[in-house]
Amino acid sequence: MKINYSKIAIALLLPLAYVNAEISMTPPDAKPGECYARVMLPAEYEIAEEKEIIKDPSETIAVVPAEFEETEIEVEVAPESKKLAPVAAQYRDEVVTVEVKPAIRAWRTDLGKKSLPVSPSILSAVKTSGVDLDSAQPGDCFKEYFTPRTFKIVKEDMLVRNEYNETKVVPAQFETIEKTVVVVPATKKIIPVPAVYEEVEEQILVEPAKTVWKKGENPAQKVSGATGEIMCLVNVPARYDTIKKRILKTPATVTEEEIPEKTEIVKVQKLVSDAKVENSVMPAVYTSIEKSAIESEAHFSWFSTNAAVEENLKYAGHQICLTEEPAKTQEVKKIVLDTPASIQEEIVPPTKTAVKVQKLIAEAKVVKTPVDAEYEMVKKRKKISDTHLEWKRILCQTNMSKDIIAKIQAALNEKGYSAGVADGVLGAGTRNALDKYQRENSLATGGITYETLKALEIEI
Repeated sequence: MKINYSKIAIALLLPLAYVNAEISMTPPDAKPGECYARVMLPAEYEIAEEKEIIKDPSETIAVVPAEFEETEIEVEVAPESKKLAPVAAQYRDEVVTVEVKPAIRAWRTDLGKKSLPVSPSILSAVKTSGVDLDSAQPGDCFKEYFTPRTFKIVKEDMLVRNEYNETKVVPAQFETIEKTVVVVPATKKIIPVPAVYEEVEEQILVEPAKTVWKKGENPAQKVSGATGEIMCLVNVPARYDTIKKRILKTPATVTEEEIPEKTEIVKVQKLVSDAKVENSVMPAVYTSIEKSAIESEAHFSWFSTNAAVEENLKYAGHQICLTEEPAKTQEVKKIVLDTPASIQEEIVPPTKTAVKVQKLIAEAKVVKTPVDAEYEMVKKRKKISDTHLEWKRILCQTNMSKDIIAKIQAALNEKGYSAGVADGVLGAGTRNALDKYQRENSLATGGITYETLKALEIEI
C-alpha cells in the first residue's frame, strides 16, 4: 500500500489555527522547498520564592538583676603602732699581726750565717774614707768594726671592745572598743512582667488566577475536513494558603522593690600609749701587750771591698757585708666592733579581722531587645509567557522518508518514550510518543520541528 507521507504530516502537525488570531497566515521569510507549520508553544512558568510576614516585630524586656560580689573587707581592730627592739652590738674576732721586733740590717764579717758583727768604728772609718754607707744595699761588703744595737721591752694598751649602749623596751598599751560595719549595702530588686501575645490566621496569595489552553472535543458533530486538535481556553482560579501569625498584645514591663542594708558590730583595739626605750652605757675594754723597741744603734768604721784601693793600702783581713735580719711579729687575737649597738624601730601594722560582705558592683536594670518580624519563604508559580502559536520549520513530503521516521522511533525508544518498532511507519503509537516527549521537554507540539530533531540528536 502506498503511504502519502505529505497528508500524514499535515494531519499530525496542523496547529490550532484559531488559538492566536495575531499570527501571520503565511510563514515569514520562507524559502522554496522548505515546509512550515503553525505549532503550539506551551505557556512558560517560573517558580519564585516570596517573603511573607508571619509574626509582627516586637521587643522583649529582660531584667538584669543587681550584681553583687562576695568579698572580705578588713576591719581594723588594733591601730598601727611602733615596736622598739634593742639590737646588740656585733663584734668579730680579728687576728692582728703585731711587729715585736723590727727588721734589722746589720754589718757582719761576711754573708755567711756564722759571720760576726762589725764595730761602729769600722763603719765610721768607711764613712770617713768617703763611702756612702747609707746607700749600701744588703750584700754589699766592707771591712768593719762592729758595735751591736741594743733593745728594750715596752708595754702598750690595746682596745678590744668599744663602749656601747644597752637598751630596754617598754611595750605599747591598748584598750578594746566596738565598731559598726556595713556588710550588705541597700539595693533594689526588679521584678519582670512578661509580654502577652495572641495568634491570628491570615490568607496569603500563593498563585494568581490564570488562563490555560486544554484539549477539547466538539460535542455536536465532527467538523468535515478538520484535521487539527480542538483547544479550549479555561480560567484557573487564584490559589491561597492560610498561615498563623503571633501578634504582640501587651508589651513586657517591670516593677521595683527596695532592699535595706545589713550591718554587723565587731570589736577593735585602740592605742592608749606607744612603746618606749630605756638606755644604759657599757664601758670600753682594753688589754696590755709587750713590744721590743730599739734602744741604741750600732756604730761602724769601714772600707768598702768594692772600692778601688790604693796600692800602698793593705787589706787587713777583715771583711764586712751588710745583711738584713727580717722583723719578728706576733699574732694577737683582737675583738673588733663590727656593728655598734642600736635600737630597731619596727612598725606594727594594725590588727584587722576579715568580715564577709556583699559589694554592689552593678544596679539592677531593664534591657529591651528588639525582636524582628518573622518571615516565611513561600514558593509561587508565575507565568512568564502565554501559550501561543508560531511558525516552525518541519518535515514534509520532500524531506520525510521511512529512514528518518525510523530514526525518530529509535531515538524516542532510547529516551524511554515507547514509539513501537522502528519500522519507519508514522502510526498512532509513534505520534503519541512524540507528542508526550515534546510536552515533557517544553518543545513546540503539533509537528516534527527541527528543534525536536535537534533535541533527539537526529541529523538530516
